[in-house]
Amino acid sequence: MIAVLAAPTNLGLRPPQPGSVPGCAKAPEALREAGLHARLASSGAIDAGVVLPGRYLDDAASATGRVRNQDALVEHSRRVADRITGVLAEGHVPLVLGGDCSLLIGAGLALARSGSYGLVHLDGHTDFRHPGNSDDCLNLAGEDLAAAVGRHWPAVADVDGQGPYFDPRHVAHIGCRDDDEHLTEVRHALGAVIPGSLVRADGVERAARRAREVADSASGYWLHLDVDILDPAHMPAVDSPAPAGLRPEEVSALLAALAPGAVGVQVTVFDPDLDPEQRYARLLTEVLATGLAGLG
Repeated sequence: MIAVLAAPTNLGLRPPQPGSVPGCAKAPEALREAGLHARLASSGAIDAGVVLPGRYLDDAASATGRVRNQDALVEHSRRVADRITGVLAEGHVPLVLGGDCSLLIGAGLALARSGSYGLVHLDGHTDFRHPGNSDDCLNLAGEDLAAAVGRHWPAVADVDGQGPYFDPRHVAHIGCRDDDEHLTEVRHALGAVIPGSLVRADGVERAARRAREVADSASGYWLHLDVDILDPAHMPAVDSPAPAGLRPEEVSALLAALAPGAVGVQVTVFDPDLDPEQRYARLLTEVLATGLAGLG
C-alpha cells in the first residue's frame, strides 16, 4: 500500500531572488489541492503525515566547506529517514512529496540503515556537483546524487556514518540533457547513465529495463523523480528549467515501468509559486497518478 508522506523542504535550494525563499516547499499541498491525494486514496493509498523542515536561512555568506542550511538540512534528513523507516516497517511503500532534491539524503540514510539498495535517479540534471569538481558547492539540491554516492563533504555524504547511502554501481541516472557539465564524470562513476535524448531515441522501455538491471540490488531500489526532467514547454514551474526535456507521457511511462519494482519514490522541485493557476500542478497530478498506479 502507498503511504503518502509530505516533506516540504526547500533547504537545499538557492533563493530565487534576494530576500525570498524557494517555493517548492508548497508543492505537497498544491498537489493535494490539484487532486493527487484523492486519486491515490481511491486506489487505497494512506496519508503518512508530514515532516516539516527547519527555518530557511540564506547563510551562504558564511558558508565555507558547508552547504546552505546545512545544520537544518541534516536534521531534517534524519527525521525524514526515521519516518521512511517507520513506513517501511509497517509494510507500506513511501511516496515522499517534496520539497527539493536534498530529500535524497534522508531517503538514502533510511535505506542504508537496513540494507543495500539501488537508486534510479530521474532528473533533468545529473546533480553531480561536488567539492572534487567545483568550487561552487553550496546548494545540495544540485549536488544530491554526488552526496548520495559518497562524493561530497562528510557532513552530508556520511550522516551518522552511513555513507555512501547507495553503491554507485547500483545507481542508474535517466534524463539529463546532453550538455550537462558532469555527464562524462557520471558515465564513469555510475552503473548506468541514460540522457533524455537516448530515452527518446531508444524508447522508454529500453531505458527502464537498463535502469532496473543496474539498480535492482539485494534489497531493491529507490526511485527519485525531479520534475525538471520534463521539458519546460510542459513544466516550467521548477528551479532550473532546461530545454530538450521529456514529454509528460514519456515520464509517466518511465514511472509505470519502474514503480512496480521500487521500495519507495520521492518527487521533487515542483514550485507552486511559478504556477499561480495550478495548471502544472494538475499536469503533474496526472503524470504521477497514472505513472505510479503500479507502486506498492
